[in-house]
Parts: sequence; C-alpha cells; structure tokens
Amino acid sequence: MPELPEVETVRRSLAPALEGARIVSAVVRHPRLARRNERPVDVENRLKGRRVVRVGRTGKFLLADVEGDFTWVTHLGMSGRIELAQPGDVEKPHTHVVISTNRDQEMRMVDPRTFGFVAVFTPEELAGSTIAELGRDALHDLPRSPVWVRHLAGRTVAIKSLLLDQRFVAGLGNIYADEVLHRARIRPDRPAGSLSTDEIKRVRGFVRPVLLAGLRFGGTSLDDLAYLLPDGRAGEYLDRLRAYGRESLPCHRDGTPIERSVIGGRSSFWCPQCQR
Repeated sequence: MPELPEVETVRRSLAPALEGARIVSAVVRHPRLARRNERPVDVENRLKGRRVVRVGRTGKFLLADVEGDFTWVTHLGMSGRIELAQPGDVEKPHTHVVISTNRDQEMRMVDPRTFGFVAVFTPEELAGSTIAELGRDALHDLPRSPVWVRHLAGRTVAIKSLLLDQRFVAGLGNIYADEVLHRARIRPDRPAGSLSTDEIKRVRGFVRPVLLAGLRFGGTSLDDLAYLLPDGRAGEYLDRLRAYGRESLPCHRDGTPIERSVIGGRSSFWCPQCQR
C-alpha cells in the first residue's frame, strides 16, 4: 500500500496540474471505487464543472479542496496509482477513474484490486467519515515526545502495531514503520508500554527523517511496481531500505541476518542483534 512518501510524491506531481484547473468531466467506471459516497454518481456530479482550489494530503489520503465547499478524497488502497495523461493517450489496464480538466489533461486512477477509492464529500459528510478520525500527519504535524509518552504508557500492544494505527499518527505503513524501528534499535514486537522515555524519543525522532528520505527518492516501488509516480517512473527508495523486505540479508549495522516476523497480521523485518 502506498504510504506517506508515495502519496506526498503523487500530491507534489498533481498540484501544479490540478490547482486552478476546472474539471470538464469526471468518470468512475467501476462503482466500487465510488463506494464511500452514498450515491456513487455524486463523485461525478460534484466534480464536473468545478475548479480545484488546492491539492493537499493528510497521512495516506489526498484531499483536494474543490469549489462549492467540497473535498475530493483519493486513497490508493493496496494497488492503486495515479497517472497524468493527455486525452487520447493509451490507457493502462484497470483504469477505473478518469478526471479531465480544461488544461487538456487527464488524471487517471489505475487500481487492479479496487481497494482504493475516490469520494467527494460535503463538510458534514467529511466530518462523519473515517478521515475525521485520522491522527496528526506524521510528516508535517508529528506529536511532540510528551504526547507519545502519554499515549504509550501502559499499552500492551506491539509498538509496530501502534505505529500503524492511523488514529494516532497518520501516514506510517508497514515499510516505513519497520525502517523507523530499525533505526531506533527497537524490536517491532516490544509492548509499547515497555519502552522507556528515551526509547520513545528515539522512535519519534526517526519518523520524520525516514519519511523525508523516502520522499527524496520518490517513494518505494516494490518489485510488483504497483506504485509508480504519475509520470510512470518507479520510486527509487527500495535499494536504500535497511530492514523492510530484507529477510536473511545482513543488517547494515552489524551484519546479522534480518529476520521476518508476523505482527498483527503484517510482515515485519528486523535485526535480532541490534533491535532490543
């Protein structure tokens, strides 16, 4: 699933193309991708003819402000990606959403597994959606250390699972949570409440640098290339990962083979020597 660096990379590509543009047409070809609106046709009707004011992001969600006080939400799910194209360009398979603008450009959403979605919400609908339950953004609004200390106190859940809880901090996913914990030298299965204040500060302190590193290289495109930048290039952070996906390969810090465990139903990669 694309995480914060991937979604922010997409946002930075989309903003110049969409901000100030007027939407000529909006077509959702697969109703599953419009499932978050009560009526799937609302996505098309609420976008057509309106100007995009701003393209923003919170966590893994793209949030665009649209004329008429609407919020256009895009989530890429497990396999979704965004493509910027010209009308008439050959479409990729599984192109389920096509948004055309008055700049002779199309934003296309390609999603083979249809776990992603697009929605257009009124302020009241947005306030009642899961978007309103998101925690603070991990890149731009990371809670300070005392907040982390209070939140982790007494918790028996694994620290990895807590980092993936979007209600606390929005944007971290499986890849970057493993990278943060490796740099912080913390086992992913440690009960969150067992971390000392210094260890919590270490974990928090690596969140933003890890996300910025991923962002610097356009995010992480895995071998399946489910995530690509809007211009079709692959993100280049894969070869720079220190933990995620490196089972049996030597830890860059001490040479110990990286292990893989399943925590909360998710694969976690970590070094049994330097992560305690």
